[in-house]
Amino acid sequence: MRNTLVLNATYEPLTTVSLQRAVVLVLQDKAVVEQAHPLRSIRGTGVAVPVPRVIRLQRYVRVPFRQQAPWSRRGVLARDQHLCAYCGRRATTVDHLHPKSRGGADSWLNTVAACAEDNQRKADRTPEQAGMRLLRRPFVPTPQASLMLALGLRGSEARELADWLPPVPGVPLTAA
Repeated sequence: MRNTLVLNATYEPLTTVSLQRAVVLVLQDKAVVEQAHPLRSIRGTGVAVPVPRVIRLQRYVRVPFRQQAPWSRRGVLARDQHLCAYCGRRATTVDHLHPKSRGGADSWLNTVAACAEDNQRKADRTPEQAGMRLLRRPFVPTPQASLMLALGLRGSEARELADWLPPVPGVPLTAA
């Protein structure tokens, strides 16, 4: 089951949570369901809760402003749609373009998703030194795009939930 988008009381996106955590927040009256799965609900003794896709917190939570999504291995794999940046097959690892052993950092622009074979073939070299060409360049996703990636949404589902996100000038809301 996919994660649930959590909105602040002011309808700003905060994060994603598991279905179980979202239901607990709703049952504790800490959140309300803004959008639910049309055909599914969770039933318990004396209670039925629609399966939430988007919930909104009842109270405002102050969050420091972020212009950039925090880097993570899971985020890199999601950003690259679990496709190897070198061959296009299924990616299971993250490769550093400038190897960590040579001072490379864990950053959005220095990491790409890679299959295990290409990661081993490249080894402790740059792609140029290994004679390997990138199919696509790494980029820094916006916080909104990283939320869509975390939700695992693409296409029409992403556009549907993008209506809940505040617009950022010049930045598309759906994940690349």
